[in-house]
Amino acid sequence: MASPCDPRYAPAGDVGTALMIVDSRLRAVYEDSGGPDPEQQRLIGHFTSSMSPAEANDVLDGACTLIYLFARWLTAAYADHGKDVVECVVPDLVETMRNMPRSIRPEAIPTMAGLVIAAATGLGPGLWRKQYGFWTESEMTPLEATAFLLAERINHLTDDRDFATRLVADALAGADRD
Repeated sequence: MASPCDPRYAPAGDVGTALMIVDSRLRAVYEDSGGPDPEQQRLIGHFTSSMSPAEANDVLDGACTLIYLFARWLTAAYADHGKDVVECVVPDLVETMRNMPRSIRPEAIPTMAGLVIAAATGLGPGLWRKQYGFWTESEMTPLEATAFLLAERINHLTDDRDFATRLVADALAGADRD
């Protein structure tokens, strides 16, 4: 019997916008310009504040799709080396988030770890989360941080700053061709 959290039941959402947000954060970190570009922050803020609730929900679903794709890629990569992604990635993710108390409230950390574990075990993270109620405002930054941290982990493992973005962009391009 299929799980109600099976990814085939999950909406993909606006993966393109979610990827754009994560990619812009990665680029800001890699440029090491002393923090996020204020102009870029303003543009992203303006863009996201102009979204309707349905569009914002689509971006939320898109972020969950990114988390799923990144976690599944990491699962396969770690399995190739006889390692468990939950054992290797989740503790680092939790520790990193703990070190971000101004951006990530402690009560959001277990949910973000749960999203990654759900995705790593083949469940749709957005569907897994929705069974516990509506998303909260305090989960938005941690959700973005989770996608960012997974993408950065992939980029670090591949020694390619654009690998995670390219991975998803190529998948999207392939889906468009189909």
